[in-house]
Amino acid sequence: MMLLTIALRNLRRNLRRSVVTIMAIAIGALAMLTFAGFMAYIVVGFRTTSAIEPNGHLAVMRTGLFTVGSGNPAAYGISGYRAVIKSISDDPTLGPMINVITPTINMFGLAANFDADSSRTFFGLGVVPADREKMRVWDESGITRERKLGELGLADDDPQRGVTGTGLARILGLCQQLKLTNCAAPPPQQAKPETPAAPPAANDFADLASRDLGSAEASTDSAMPRIDLLSATAGGSPNVVSLYVAKTSTQGARQLDDAFVMMHLALAQQLLYGRGEPKVTSIVIQLHHTADLDAARRRLATLFKEKGLDLEVRDYTELTPMYNQVIGFFGAIFVFIAIVMGVIVLFTVINTMSMSVMERINEIGTTRALGVRRAGIRRQFLIEGSLLGVIGAVLGVVLTELLSFALLHVNLRWTPPGEAFSIPLRMLLSGIVPLFVGVTAALIVIAVIAALIPANRAARMPVVDALRHT
Repeated sequence: MMLLTIALRNLRRNLRRSVVTIMAIAIGALAMLTFAGFMAYIVVGFRTTSAIEPNGHLAVMRTGLFTVGSGNPAAYGISGYRAVIKSISDDPTLGPMINVITPTINMFGLAANFDADSSRTFFGLGVVPADREKMRVWDESGITRERKLGELGLADDDPQRGVTGTGLARILGLCQQLKLTNCAAPPPQQAKPETPAAPPAANDFADLASRDLGSAEASTDSAMPRIDLLSATAGGSPNVVSLYVAKTSTQGARQLDDAFVMMHLALAQQLLYGRGEPKVTSIVIQLHHTADLDAARRRLATLFKEKGLDLEVRDYTELTPMYNQVIGFFGAIFVFIAIVMGVIVLFTVINTMSMSVMERINEIGTTRALGVRRAGIRRQFLIEGSLLGVIGAVLGVVLTELLSFALLHVNLRWTPPGEAFSIPLRMLLSGIVPLFVGVTAALIVIAVIAALIPANRAARMPVVDALRHT
């Protein structure tokens, strides 16, 4: 206690220098913790909005689809998928974990609007609208609740209603019908040489599409613009269906926005499998809690092995490769910031403690002459350095909490990677408590190490030289 009291008095002896050192340490802690809070918020938001909400926590698919089957997903369809879903839902271990379990279809093909004489390759996603609506509102952390989702654009009772990317709608010439902006005027048509009359391709596509249409088309609002989707069935034959575009949805990536089509699962099955057995390319599972992911994945693997099913499970980090890239990117930035702040704190404390030693050479000599050993001198300066580190680190934590509180009342927004909408920018501190402890401890250790250099120099100083120093 006596050493601590002396250390406090010595820090107050040159208050301005001590305050500057403490503020340097506090700013270092503030910089690291603030970035860590932003990083945690961004990662959790990206995981929620770009990975788990659209793709679920887990996806069940035929073995080989994920690695080599993306070019022909129809060939990897899951037969009897309803029985598989029932087995998973009824499992006593998996059932309580699951928030949504739903079949989906991924496909590729050609989207055309022959009224505008335009077409474009598309990436199609077939979903169950009610299940998709439930997946969209999943928010385990509660950090995205302030965003406005809007309507999905699909309906369970209307299989021919769908949604396209805003870019795809522009390409297909649907700007006027869907009231889109930033649409360029179509290029002037060049005169074509006269050729023998042939039936318009649009009529051929429409006739082909009408073969498999049931009563569902009658329920679709005829005011919606119509496009035709062409794809190859699992058997290799061409197939066409009509899709009525209820709305557009801007996607985060330009390439996806220019090709995205989301449709009812029944329409996707009709396009991909025709009159054959309807299958799905994957079964998406969204859990109540992300912490259950590993246990759910292990149980699914065991269940498929017990039933002899040729299925595999992939989690959201594999389905969304950008997720790990985002984490790695922010992790590298945090390490860089931590190194820079650590070096600044190190040299600031070294400078402060070295000045303290130079000003107290006579005091050191007198203390040594009174019988204090070198270890005692070293200990005194180490305690002073530790106090600087503790006060600065604690002050940095307090400043970080105040900054986080201030951000709650400032309308700063950001757009998550891969998304087209913005959400409030916050700092997520509750999930990085171990990091708070680690940063505080690291800064204290750095301060102690920095104080050790001048402390050793003070301890090794000859008593006679110190006493006669002027």
